[in-house]
Amino acid sequence: MLDTKQSDTAPPQDEPRGCLFALSQPPLMIFLAVIGSLLLMAALHDLLLL
Repeated sequence: MLDTKQSDTAPPQDEPRGCLFALSQPPLMIFLAVIGSLLLMAALHDLLLL
């Protein structure tokens, strides 16, 4: 039979994770970098070429 009890080695979930934890995730940082670079390119295009 399979043992379905939770093990004692699971990390405690008492500590809440806030905004800084969310900002430290690599996919979010890549997304924000892409959006920021697009905004920068649009601003430079408006300033220099128009």
